[in-house]
Amino acid sequence: MILSVSRRTDIPCFYADWLYNRLKAGAVYTRNPMNHEQVSKVLLSPEVVDCIVFWSKDPAPLMPYLERIGKMGYAFYFQFTLTPYGRTLEPYLRDKNEIEETFLSLSRRIGKERMLWRYDPVVLNEAFTVKYHKEQFVRLCEKLHPYTESVTISFVDLYSKLKTELIRPVSEGEIRELGAYMGQTARNYGLVPKACCEQADLSVFGFEKASCIDKRLIEQLCGCPLDVPVDKNQRPGCGCCESVDIGAYNTCLNGCVYCYASAGEESARKRAARHDPEGELLVGSLLPDEKVVLRKAKSLKRKQVSFFDGN
Repeated sequence: MILSVSRRTDIPCFYADWLYNRLKAGAVYTRNPMNHEQVSKVLLSPEVVDCIVFWSKDPAPLMPYLERIGKMGYAFYFQFTLTPYGRTLEPYLRDKNEIEETFLSLSRRIGKERMLWRYDPVVLNEAFTVKYHKEQFVRLCEKLHPYTESVTISFVDLYSKLKTELIRPVSEGEIRELGAYMGQTARNYGLVPKACCEQADLSVFGFEKASCIDKRLIEQLCGCPLDVPVDKNQRPGCGCCESVDIGAYNTCLNGCVYCYASAGEESARKRAARHDPEGELLVGSLLPDEKVVLRKAKSLKRKQVSFFDGN
């Protein structure tokens, strides 16, 4: 099983204590986001969890636990989102200069092969222009390229509930201009440019299709092949393999105005207030009459076949 921590909320930033407690306990409860009454128990033993994929904009609170998590037998890597926006779009993140230094520090500790940089989403408005993105992207490539091997981009999606004058549609011409510039710039710094679920064909600018839950990388970390299917529950064009997400929507406190996983700051804070670091659920608790179903899970490793024998 591959554990996603988490597409739904920033667990490394806000719930690191809880995550470590759950790993020690060997299990976690999760609610189905489409059916609140459906609660699953997910086993977290290293014998079952082949790899943990951490998603975060600021994983500094998790960093004190990483050595212990590694010694427990877990393989892991990071999807680290680092964008050049200030508090107009990401109001509650730490100073970006400090987060950039966290990126460098984390990479030194775990290795650049386990640091997947995300410049995501690309937002354009009166302040964040094409020119601004070109300047900031090359600056970040210059600073981060010794500490990562790739950069993943996607252009902002204007989904129905997103209502703000801070974000406007991105034109086809802007996508092509930035795609060409970012693809070439990334390659100039030795980075592999990847595109995440983009409708526009950026392969003409050297972009690969992103696989954020990356089978190839996980096999390298595990040292053996995995029998894992493509994740059919993601957006069209997603290259991810199947994983189990233990996060909960509407619990992230970063306040990013473009976030698809939040119903707003007030709602997220009310839900987060129900968090217990010792709890089995990320937020709230089980009702007396609620039933928990054990989710079937097993290691996906093909241990009988050498990863290096060509099979």
